[in-house]
Amino acid sequence: MTIGSKQLAGIAAATLGALALTGCATMGGGKEKLPVPDATAQLHDARGADRGRVDIFKDGSGLRIEVIARGFEAGTYGMHVHAVGQCTPPGFTSAGPHWNPTGAQHGRDNPMGAHHGDLPNLVIEPDTIGRASLHLVGTPLSGENGILDADGAAFVIHAGPDDMKTDPSGNSGARVACGVIGVPAAE
Repeated sequence: MTIGSKQLAGIAAATLGALALTGCATMGGGKEKLPVPDATAQLHDARGADRGRVDIFKDGSGLRIEVIARGFEAGTYGMHVHAVGQCTPPGFTSAGPHWNPTGAQHGRDNPMGAHHGDLPNLVIEPDTIGRASLHLVGTPLSGENGILDADGAAFVIHAGPDDMKTDPSGNSGARVACGVIGVPAAE
């Protein structure tokens, strides 16, 4: 029996396809589990559209916050932890002021500041999803001076950049996305 070049190419393609599928099925030994955050906030805008997610992880020195922001124009946006776990549109004023358990002033550049709810600005480049990785040293998730106190907390993204000095808000403009910080349900 003679195999023609078209048949040989078909056999080779089928063999490579089967090998590729076998490799995909066994790579990593199955499902790889990502670390489960200790708290999360699903971000929405005033119309209820998905604007991203915030994952919070406890570590040995405080909290690590991972932010993914979708649907934003290129620019710089203020981000803060707010004192109340509510996000009532359209203005999200229900989230209250910045989370400030020690009564400090606002702003990393304020000689009298900064308070715990102050965060760096989120910078989004053209045609990208906004990402930030933050570390809040000495900040507990719950308990004394914890983010998740009796009335909870919210994560808010503002319309403009935080100037890092104006007390109490950083002059960062309207609240354009908000997410209530909560502990994920156990699986």
